[in-house]
Amino acid sequence: MARPKILIVDDERPTRDVMARALSDKYECITAADAEQAMKAVAENPDLALIISDVRMPGEDGVSLIRRAKAANPSLACMLLTAYGTVDLAVAAMKDGADDFLTKPITDLDQLELRVAKAIKTVGLEREVASLKEKLAGELESFTGKSPAMERVYQMIRKVAPTNANVLIEGPSGSGKELAARAIHNLSKRAKGPFVALECSAFEGDLLRSELFGYVAGTFTGALKEGKIGCFEAADGGTIFLDEIGEIDMATQIALLRTLESRKVRRLGDTLERPVDFRLVAATNRDLAKMVAEGKFREDLYYRLNVIDLKTPALKDHKEDIALLVSRFLKEFSSENGGTVTGIDAHAMKALEDYSWPGNVRQLRNIVEKMVVLSGGGRLTLDDVPVEILEGGADTPRQVEPAGEPVEAGARTNVAATGMSLADSEKEKILSVLESVKGNKSKAAELLGISRRTIHRKLNEWKIRT
Repeated sequence: MARPKILIVDDERPTRDVMARALSDKYECITAADAEQAMKAVAENPDLALIISDVRMPGEDGVSLIRRAKAANPSLACMLLTAYGTVDLAVAAMKDGADDFLTKPITDLDQLELRVAKAIKTVGLEREVASLKEKLAGELESFTGKSPAMERVYQMIRKVAPTNANVLIEGPSGSGKELAARAIHNLSKRAKGPFVALECSAFEGDLLRSELFGYVAGTFTGALKEGKIGCFEAADGGTIFLDEIGEIDMATQIALLRTLESRKVRRLGDTLERPVDFRLVAATNRDLAKMVAEGKFREDLYYRLNVIDLKTPALKDHKEDIALLVSRFLKEFSSENGGTVTGIDAHAMKALEDYSWPGNVRQLRNIVEKMVVLSGGGRLTLDDVPVEILEGGADTPRQVEPAGEPVEAGARTNVAATGMSLADSEKEKILSVLESVKGNKSKAAELLGISRRTIHRKLNEWKIRT
């Protein structure tokens, strides 16, 4: 491993040489006689860990030098040397960016080594924290949402990622379980290792076990002549992600439990067990605790998997994030399709926010892509919202009153009191608005807060020609 680099700046050559010799066993030492040479060395060595500079030198002094050096490389550790060591000067130097302060002459070389090691360790930790924060921000950028529900997900990922504990991610399909698993891996100490994902529901029986654990040559008809390693061996040194873990059969559950307990893998058809270093992240859209109670999932395996429980919320439970998600997807798909879509109007956004999204974020993403591809460009409107979304409506029936003019409670009561059905009320309202705008369907749709296409469909249902 490369030795940390130290820059020693002093106009007195004997002082430079003494310190360089004392520190050269552990560090790569660069020397400079003045601030000009020092700044050149800072520019040429971006991996510089520490600068040790005399305070009083011809030309630019050491305090000014470390100020410029810190500006060029904020993570650089800085120490000052002076023969005039006063408390006031030390305090001033620390305010100007110095991390430590030593007095000349340097007679205790052991103390010098200790102080240098401490300064370099401190700056190393600061760089590691800064790198982790940058990495964390980058990973969490793959998510979208500022709701309390999503903040809980981010908080849990931050906590569990640095550990080696097994994680069970529970949540409905399309809610971002694999995204969370990848973030946990990429923010862990295993980030440089492989991330191996397997969709358990895509296989069953021996085929699933062969994917998980591998097999030796000739194990079954159709097996590769040279055999095959399984996902656990492929994930050695990294993370294995088992999606839809609730779909595996009992025989596979037993084999999986043995692997988790022994940290060894036995390929199908083999007697040899191979040690494997892995972290397991599993995911399911099923209620495993209920499956345990029903005898459909092994209790001991459940507790092995569920060391850490992370829940990804259904989109209906954080609808306040829909606008942010739509904005992100619009940018993504508009860019992919020539950048012709410039935004989405309030009525179309309201329709998306009213929908219950049983397919969660994945479904929303697909719908936005469909809208962008089929639109003629410009701002998306209600006419661009697919019929199935409009007809799906909100969790409660859609009102057909003019946009921005909510139906009063009394009006709803009157409908019920007169015995008029919701369908009849809807028909009366649409026809009334159409009459008021002299049959202009676009204007009527705008006033009603529905799409022109919906009006056409309703008129066809009622066999009314206008």
